[in-house]
Amino acid sequence: MNVLSFFLLCLTSVASSNKANKHKPWIETEYQGIVMENDNTVLLNPPLFALDKDAPLHYAGEICGFRVHNGPSGSGSVQFEAVVLDRSTGEGLVRSKEPLDCESQREHSFTIQAYDCGEGPDGVNSKKSHKATVHVRVNDVNEFSPVFVERRYEASVPEGRLFDRIVRVEALDADCSPQYSQICFYDIITPNVPFAIDNDGNIKNTEPLDSKRQRVHTFWVTAFDCGKNRAQADAQVVVTVKPSCKPGWIGWAKRVEYTPGSGSIPLFPSLHLETCEETVWNIQATVELQTGHIGKGCDRDSYSDRSVRRLCGAVRGEVDLLPPPSPAANWTSALPTLPSSDSSLVFSFNGSTHVAVVPNSVVTTLSGDHFTLQLWIRRGGANIQPTTPQTRGSRKEEETIVCSTVKNDDSFSHYSLSVHGCRLSLFYWPDVSAARPVKFLWKLEQVCDSEWHHLSLSVQFPSVTLYVDGVTFDPALIHDNGAIPNPLPRQRMLIGACWEPEEKQKEIVNNTIPEGKDSVRYVGGYHGLLSGVTVRPGSVEPHSVVECLYACREGLDFGDLETLGSGMKVHVNPSQSVLVLEGDDIESFNRAVQQVTYRNSLRFATPGVRPLKLTTSLRCFNEESCLSLKQLEGYLVVLQPDAPQISLSGVGPHLARPAPEFEDPQGVALFLELRIVCSLSHAVNTAAQGMEGGALMSDAVAHTLDGCEVQPLGEELNPEREELLVDMELVRERGLEIINTTAYIAITGAESISVYEDVLRSVHYRLAKGSARFERRFRLSCSEMNGRYTSNELTLEVNFLHSLDRELSGHTLSNPHRNSVVPGAATVIIMVCVGFLVVMVILGVFRIRSIHRRGEGAGDGAKEGGNQWDDSALTIIVNPMESYESRMGISADTEGEGEEEEEEAAESPEDTSDDQRIIKKEAKDARRY
Repeated sequence: MNVLSFFLLCLTSVASSNKANKHKPWIETEYQGIVMENDNTVLLNPPLFALDKDAPLHYAGEICGFRVHNGPSGSGSVQFEAVVLDRSTGEGLVRSKEPLDCESQREHSFTIQAYDCGEGPDGVNSKKSHKATVHVRVNDVNEFSPVFVERRYEASVPEGRLFDRIVRVEALDADCSPQYSQICFYDIITPNVPFAIDNDGNIKNTEPLDSKRQRVHTFWVTAFDCGKNRAQADAQVVVTVKPSCKPGWIGWAKRVEYTPGSGSIPLFPSLHLETCEETVWNIQATVELQTGHIGKGCDRDSYSDRSVRRLCGAVRGEVDLLPPPSPAANWTSALPTLPSSDSSLVFSFNGSTHVAVVPNSVVTTLSGDHFTLQLWIRRGGANIQPTTPQTRGSRKEEETIVCSTVKNDDSFSHYSLSVHGCRLSLFYWPDVSAARPVKFLWKLEQVCDSEWHHLSLSVQFPSVTLYVDGVTFDPALIHDNGAIPNPLPRQRMLIGACWEPEEKQKEIVNNTIPEGKDSVRYVGGYHGLLSGVTVRPGSVEPHSVVECLYACREGLDFGDLETLGSGMKVHVNPSQSVLVLEGDDIESFNRAVQQVTYRNSLRFATPGVRPLKLTTSLRCFNEESCLSLKQLEGYLVVLQPDAPQISLSGVGPHLARPAPEFEDPQGVALFLELRIVCSLSHAVNTAAQGMEGGALMSDAVAHTLDGCEVQPLGEELNPEREELLVDMELVRERGLEIINTTAYIAITGAESISVYEDVLRSVHYRLAKGSARFERRFRLSCSEMNGRYTSNELTLEVNFLHSLDRELSGHTLSNPHRNSVVPGAATVIIMVCVGFLVVMVILGVFRIRSIHRRGEGAGDGAKEGGNQWDDSALTIIVNPMESYESRMGISADTEGEGEEEEEEAAESPEDTSDDQRIIKKEAKDARRY
C-alpha cells in the first residue's frame, strides 16, 4: 500500500506539472537559405532549431512542428514546407514541395513559426513562437547552352591591310546566373584560316588578305559559356576580300620648299582624295600652318616697330610707355626683360610686384579723348604651354594692362585696359567728376591662347575700334557700370596693374613705389609679357596703316575663288594660319585642295621650317563603315633668301688735312665722298653656256637701310678735346634716331640709301685748340633688318698735318710725344737740312727714332723712364721734317746725305711702321705746307 501510494503521488505530480506549459518556443528572427535547381532541401544559415524553456518536460518542452506562412509575394508557403527532425532538440528542415526554376524565379521569401506539443499527447494548450523570415535563393544549374544571335555573318574588307575588327559575332545563354549565362570565349573551329577571334566575338585577320589568291573566306565559329557548355549550333562567317584600294590622300608631299620672292605657291598641286567607291556626302579638310615660333607669331617686317611705322606711313608722335631703361627713362629699370627675335624689348610681369609707374612728365603729354593705344601682348609669361579649351577662361581675376588718369584742360578722364579670361575690356570715364564709365567688351580667343598678338585700340570717344593683328573687332557689349567708384582727379598712369581705391591706399610720393609696399597699393596685376606699349594722342590711325603695321606677311590663301564648284565653302581665319575647305563632291573638293596656296610678301622672308597639318573629316550614309583618315603632317621650308650685298665705298682709307681745319667750329667731313650701293646676288645656271659649275650675278636694287654706326677705333673720344658732329636738322627732318656717345654714333631708322648717304656725309670730326694728334682711325658700317644683313666695314685713318712754324716754335727734344712731330713741306726740309752739321743730323735722327720706339711700345716707355737720358739741360733744335723723311724712308736728293740716311735705315729696319706707309701716300700733298 505504501508503494502504491507513492506511485500515485508521482503520477499526480507529473500531471500537475504538465498542466504548467508556461513558455513559448523560440527561433531566430531571420534565416538565409540556398537551394539548387535540381534539389529540394534548403540549406539554412543559421540552421533551423526551436528551443523551449519548458524542456525537459514531456510535451510542454518538446517541439511538435513548424508552420510556413506566405511571404510578401504571397506564394512562398505554397512551394515550401518545414518539418521537425527531432522533437526533443527542436531541429527542423525546410524543403521545397516541387522543383524550382531559377530562370522563372530566382529568390523566394516566406515566414516560419514553431509550436510545442502542449500539455499532453493531444496537443492541448500548445504554444507558438514568433514568426521568422526565411529568404531562399535558387542556385542555377548550367542547363542551357549558348545560342548565336545570327546563324550567318558576312563582311567585306579591302586587301593588303590588317584590321582590328572585321565583324563581330554574338551568342546568348538563357541561364540565370552570371556564371552560366555569360559567354566566356569564342573559338574558330575551321582550321588554317588567317583569322582570329577574341573573347568578345571580334574577328580580325592575322595577315594581309589577297583577293587574287582567295576572294572569299568561309569558316565556322562556336561559343562556350563559363560552365563550358558549347553552343547548340555553330555560326558561319563569310569574309569577302575586295581588290586593292587604299582610301586616303594621294600625292601628299611631306616637304614643300618656298623661295623668298616667289609670291604665292600651291601647297598641294597634285593632291587628291581616294574614297575607294565609298559613298561620302560631306568632306571637310583643315589645313593648319604653324608660325608661332617665327618672331611675334608670324613673319612680319623685321625692322623695328618705329621703323615699320615710318615705312607704313603712320602718324608720328607716339609716346613709348615701356622704353628701354636709361637715366632719362628709369621707370622700367626694375622690370625683368626677355630676349626677343627682333629689336624690341620684351618686359615680363608677374601679376604682383612688377609694376611700371609712368612719370607725370610723360603722362602730361597724353591728354585728350582721342588717342591710339598699341601694344604687343602674350598672356601667361615666358615658359608657358598653349591653353586647352577646358582651361580657357577659367581664371577669375581681372588683370589690368594699362590704368591711366589724364588731365584734359579743366577736367580729368580715366581709362583702364584689362583682360579677364578670354575677354578684353576697356573702362572709359570721359569725365571722372560727372560722367559715369562706359565698358567696351570683346570676347577674343587671341587674348588667352598664349601666343603673341598685337592690339591697337583707337579711341575717338564715344567710338572705340579694336584691331587685333591688323583685323578689326567690334565691341560685343557696351553698358554703363555705376557701381565702380570714380577715380580721384589726379594725373597718373600705371602699366601692369591699377591702384587701389583711394580710401585703401596711401599717398604716392613723387610718383614712385615705396620699397616693400607694392602688394598693398596695387590690384589687378597683369601676368604675362608686354612689348611696344605706346600711346599717340590725337587722331586715330587709319585701318590701312594698322593693317600694314601688324598684319602677317605670310599665311594660307586660296588661289582662285571662281574655280570653286557648287557646294564648296572656303574659310580662312584672320591670321591666315588655318584654312578650312568643305564640300560634298569629291571631284570639286580635289580641285579646291589643289588651289590652297602659301604666300609671303616679304622680299627677305625669315628662313626656317613651318609645320603643316592636314586633318580630314568624312561623313557617310553608313557611319559605321565610313572611312577614317589619319592626320597628315609635313612642313614648309622657307629657303634662305638671296642676301643683299651692302657696299660702302668712296672714302679713304686715309684722310690728311691741316690741323687748323679740324680745330674749326665745323670740323672736317669724314665721309664726304661716301657711296652706298646695295645689290642682290643670285645663282646663274652656266651649264647652258658650256661652263662648269655655277656663277653668281649681282643686280643693283633700290633698298632701305635701318642703321649705320661710326666708331672710333682704339681709345674712345675725349669729350674735352674732340667730338663727332652730325647735321641734327637733317636727322630730325628724316625722322631718324641718333645716339652720340664717346664710343660711337648710331643712326637708326628705316630710310632709303640716299638719305643715309646725306646724313653720313654730314658727319664731321672736330678738335679743340691745341689738341692735334698724329692720327685717329674711324670705322663705318651699315645694316638692315635689325642687323640681319650688314655692310662691309669701311676704315678711315685721319692724319693731322701741322705747319712748320708752329712745330718749331714749341718743339724740343725734351718733348718725346710722337704726335707732336708732324711732317712739313719737302722744300723746307732741304733748306733746313743744309744748315746743320752732319754729326748733329745723325744725332737728331738717332734721338727721334729712339723716342718713336718708346711711343710704339706703349707701356714700355713708362717702365724705362728712369733710365732715359736726362736732356733737360740740353736744347738742340732739330728739323722735325728730317725725322719724318727718315720714317717715311724717302731718299733725299741733297748732296752727301743720301748714303748716310740709307745706312741708318739699314741699321733699324724695325722702325718701319704702318704710319710710315700711310704717310708716304700723303707725302706729295704734305710738301706744300
